[in-house]
Amino acid sequence: MSRKHIALIYAGGTVGMTRTAQGFAPTPDFDSSLAKLLENQDASLPRYTLHAYESPIDSSNATPRDWQRIGRDIATRYNDYDGFVILHGTDTMAYTAAALSFMLQGLRKPVIMTGSQIPLSAPNSDAPHNMVTALQLAASDVINEVAIYFNGRLLRGNRATKVSITALDAFDSPNYPWLAETLPQLRFDMQALLPQADQEKFELPDYDDTLVLPLRFVPGLPVRAVRAMLDLAPRAVILQCYGAGNIPDRDPALLELLGRAHASGVVLVACSQSPQGKVSIGTYAAGAGMTAAGVIGTGDMGFEAIFAKLHHLLALGMTADAVRKEFLRNMSGELTD
Repeated sequence: MSRKHIALIYAGGTVGMTRTAQGFAPTPDFDSSLAKLLENQDASLPRYTLHAYESPIDSSNATPRDWQRIGRDIATRYNDYDGFVILHGTDTMAYTAAALSFMLQGLRKPVIMTGSQIPLSAPNSDAPHNMVTALQLAASDVINEVAIYFNGRLLRGNRATKVSITALDAFDSPNYPWLAETLPQLRFDMQALLPQADQEKFELPDYDDTLVLPLRFVPGLPVRAVRAMLDLAPRAVILQCYGAGNIPDRDPALLELLGRAHASGVVLVACSQSPQGKVSIGTYAAGAGMTAAGVIGTGDMGFEAIFAKLHHLLALGMTADAVRKEFLRNMSGELTD
């Protein structure tokens, strides 16, 4: 039986950088460094072909158009490979992973995102372990979704969030079990993995400059700040609320403002500032006013998934009412039914 063939897409990130006088910058010979690392691995490693972007993306500069580029690159090569590994910066990796899960619905092979906290070229880098293990996971027969692999944890891509700037355990999924642990040995959680779909259902719309804006409530936030944000004419607003989905309701002007925005076609969704738990707008009496204003809850979705999902649905050309309805449907395992 021939070894599986994996597409290794280097989109950017710390993994392929080196320290310079001006700070970290892309390593000019990353491909040769990678080849040197992987040629010393045992025969259990699948074959790979490197596809490196000419201008690596600093993930803090990533935009929805970059998600689209990566998604279309995977779709274009989908039938040529048995799996995919995407090397990406950690800062916005969870956003890209979530977006890919919506573009590449019904995956029937692995798409594994990884990177590192320490460049491959630096001593004690976490890059060798992350890349080697990601390649091994991309050859798995039981993974049929977009996932993030980091330091022993395999996480559903649209459930992941970055939890540390410096620790090697850079990512976690607060509202969903890990798909697998690899340390000290590989162990899958078969109940957590998505089952293999009958057929792929890729959706690759044009991601434009649609405004999806976050609004984080803090004590004493003036209503005029909310009004200024809505004056930017966003297509959707993510209300980052307290607890189970609470906002200040002492000033009726806030709910009136949200109600007018809803009536004008703005999609309003409420998530929690707490990373773990489920948003339930009706838990407290204040939620009645939010519901009347057209705000919908986000269940147990993470912020990155909410942001990417709204972008995706709006890019499909849906009306505001259609987005509100489709947003509440579990599309790729991002939401507990």
